Amino acid sequence: MFQRKRRISIPEAVKQICHKLNEHGYQAYIVGGAVRDALLELNPTDWDITTDALPDRVRQIFPKNIPSGQRFGTITVVSDNLLVDVTTMRREALYSNQRHPDYVKFCNDIEQDLSRRDFTINAVAYNPLTNQFIDPFGGITDLRRKRIRTVGNAKLRFSEDALRMLRLIRFSAVLNFKPETQTIAAIQPKLLIKIASERIKDELSKLLVADKIVKPLQLMYTSGIMEQILPELAHAANISQGAYHRWDVLGHLIMTAQSVKPDLNLRLAALFHDIGKSETRIRDESGIHFYGHDKIGAVMTHSILTRLTFSKRIQDKVSLLIKHHMFQIHPNSTDKAIRRFIAKVGTDNIYDLLELRKADIMAMKYHPRQTLNYYRLMRKRIDEILAENHAFTRKDLAVSGSDLINELNLTPGPQIGQILKYLLDIVIEQPKINNYTELIERARKYIN
Repeated sequence: MFQRKRRISIPEAVKQICHKLNEHGYQAYIVGGAVRDALLELNPTDWDITTDALPDRVRQIFPKNIPSGQRFGTITVVSDNLLVDVTTMRREALYSNQRHPDYVKFCNDIEQDLSRRDFTINAVAYNPLTNQFIDPFGGITDLRRKRIRTVGNAKLRFSEDALRMLRLIRFSAVLNFKPETQTIAAIQPKLLIKIASERIKDELSKLLVADKIVKPLQLMYTSGIMEQILPELAHAANISQGAYHRWDVLGHLIMTAQSVKPDLNLRLAALFHDIGKSETRIRDESGIHFYGHDKIGAVMTHSILTRLTFSKRIQDKVSLLIKHHMFQIHPNSTDKAIRRFIAKVGTDNIYDLLELRKADIMAMKYHPRQTLNYYRLMRKRIDEILAENHAFTRKDLAVSGSDLINELNLTPGPQIGQILKYLLDIVIEQPKINNYTELIERARKYIN
């Protein structure tokens, strides 16, 4: 599949940077994920160049630049509106905090520079001027074999930057590659305690939106990484759920996450939707029960997402989906019941809840055809009701707070909100009365 002389497609702006460095007497190689993705016939989004030119010299050669990481040798060059990181070649240095090198040692040897990288598939350099690959660690062979292994000693690589253990799992998901056994054996989960939550969040987010996430998430559990970064999720293992389930709680959560479409909010909601079962499981003469696990799970999830520094928008959205994932409406529910539920969760959440419910059922013992039929019927009912443009929020009402103040001679305050809530409740019950005259009259009666 790969040949040493195979030409890969490079943006002209990136080539010009390499040409200009070469004209000034410096080496220039494209490195990292761009080479990897190009060899896999994917579309690289970020381009990185390594050179033996020192950072100050790079800034002299390319006046349009951003000193984005000059301390570590990286200058971002602006070329034809493309941002390209140009980094001076480096060699090994000590990593005393398992995150960053204590200091940087520059060099002019491309093989030395490649030797400090994490995985062999990321340790291939390409010279676009000579069309030559520099591959001292067999990264091209590993790409062909769909294998992930570290450059050199795996324990040393992981001890230098513990996040590489999570990157191993992320790459296995995104690329659908298999990690090497010896590399897996070198994982030391406790090292992750020194890694910032933001970095863990970023890796987890990229992992979760990959196409195939079952084996990577299973590896996260068996390697001990899940216990370290998501203990609440790891504690869902080995909790049986009764006759309607084929997996324990953790297995069900992983399968649900795989079954839902790869949207980050949905994948997070699917992965955590039953996390409250570890806190609520009881067994009695009628079987196994998890009363209130949806509400408890929503609280637990909000805490997890806060800890991992996810945005408030994601925290609130995912928690809402989990809180309401046990919704009781069905294809034969009345229009009134469905309108009430849409108003409760919001029009921007109703379809995501339906997607989550479909994935939840798919990860149980039900026949897929039954599940898809339920989904189609439920979606049809929701489509029909939303198409009628009913009022689901106060903003949808035919009157506003200002209208109430002017028509009823009221003063601004909490009473206005109470009246609007009352009006919305009756409009959800009787959509036809959502007109200005009727609502003003109803409000008048409400306050008298």
